Amino acid sequence: MNAPVLLALDQGTTSTRAILFDGTGKPLGEAGRPIHQHYPADGWVEHDALEIFQSSVEVIHEVIEKTGILSANITALGITNQRETVVVWDRFTGKPIHRAIVWQDRRTTEVCDALRLAGHEQKVTEVTGLLLDPYFSATKIAWILDRVAGAREAAASGRLLAGTMDTWLIWNLTRGRIHATDATNASRTLLFDIRKQVWSDDMLDLFKVPGSLLPTVLDCAADYGETEAGLFGHPIPIRGVAGDQQAALMGQGCIHPGEMKATFGTGCFMLLNTGRIAPVSRARLLTTVAARLGGQATYALEGSIFMAGAALQWVNEGLGVSGGGAGVEALARTARPDHGVIMVPAFTGLGAPWWDPDARGALFGMTRDTGLAEIAQAAFDACALQTRDLIEAMAADAPEAFGEGVELRIDGGMSQSEWFGQRLADLTGRVVARASYQETTALGAALFAGLGAGVFKDPEEAAALRPSTGTDRPAMAVHAREAAYARWLDSVARVRSGD
Repeated sequence: MNAPVLLALDQGTTSTRAILFDGTGKPLGEAGRPIHQHYPADGWVEHDALEIFQSSVEVIHEVIEKTGILSANITALGITNQRETVVVWDRFTGKPIHRAIVWQDRRTTEVCDALRLAGHEQKVTEVTGLLLDPYFSATKIAWILDRVAGAREAAASGRLLAGTMDTWLIWNLTRGRIHATDATNASRTLLFDIRKQVWSDDMLDLFKVPGSLLPTVLDCAADYGETEAGLFGHPIPIRGVAGDQQAALMGQGCIHPGEMKATFGTGCFMLLNTGRIAPVSRARLLTTVAARLGGQATYALEGSIFMAGAALQWVNEGLGVSGGGAGVEALARTARPDHGVIMVPAFTGLGAPWWDPDARGALFGMTRDTGLAEIAQAAFDACALQTRDLIEAMAADAPEAFGEGVELRIDGGMSQSEWFGQRLADLTGRVVARASYQETTALGAALFAGLGAGVFKDPEEAAALRPSTGTDRPAMAVHAREAAYARWLDSVARVRSGD
């Protein structure tokens, strides 16, 4: 019998990648393609769904060719995807009736505002765990049905299907045999009852989305059919699906209550596993499905930071510090101790737990001898202090799941810096574990596929393959840490639009 080989298809916002892993989670090869971004109007972001499927086929072919591993020897395929991006297509022609509307798109802001003013948000949050925001899929689907000529009638006649990008890819890879999604992606639509684990009739009525469009909801490790034999020369079983942040949660081995991960890229996504409890957040964090295995859902609190690596990019480009992120870090290391400079990088508002889109960025605590080094360090510190905001909010929302001794597992570009890992540990007071392999999203998809294919006997065995490196332990004195956090909170209060 051949050794297990797991294929991950990672369909992201800016690229599509395929990575092959062996049964120990070791990457064997990868291939990627950028995808085009379309901006037809201010605040609108779209993708060509047909291009995305084509890029998916191409990268799978390429990684098979690079590694020399035959498609017949691939044990299972796992899919992970940009979560809230949605497409509506004709089930008979297979063609989208409109470009896919991307999670970043803001065209339905007024619809969400009107529903909020009408008093619907509390019910929406109780059922879905989410907030009324154009970020999520429901208002995007309704917009397509309302704006494309004849779409409502076609939907009523059963001609149309809808889904997030995982659903679109599964449908195409199986040549229309399987119309399915997993519970993590379903939980990002504003249409799914996360406690009952079914599409909510109340939400379907509220957002005017016909239930007939929507896919069957399966576990993260399940039978999603197999790829059409002609696509890759041999059918590949599809056995795992999860949205990108939930896949990264699995890739980081966060399968127990209290375990948490943060992905530092342009922004930062942080998730705390809360187990079988789906807490209602008092800090307007999102409650989402972390995974569903064996029919049992587990949950997570999720918070997002708008500006993480983007704050370093501003120092790099806006202030003329050369060398990219590495150059900004080298400069930050030379900052004066106890300089007291605070950057609030609210360039596009503040994310969780503040949710203030009208807040704007500012620098505080500058003196005559403040230089670029202090500002550079303040940019890194802002990432750490925003992370502490999320930790504090999550601890308040889910005290039963939040343990004092649990480490913060990090991935993404910034996590490669030992210096930042230490700074993060110092300013949050948490042990920080940096991932030695950055593609934890793809790895998580592969691990779910391995579970679905029986490669791993249980989630514990799969999670044990998480890529870990050295840990950074807090070394800063408690009084210094708390003083820095107090300065941060004071600075945030000064930039918030309501203050």
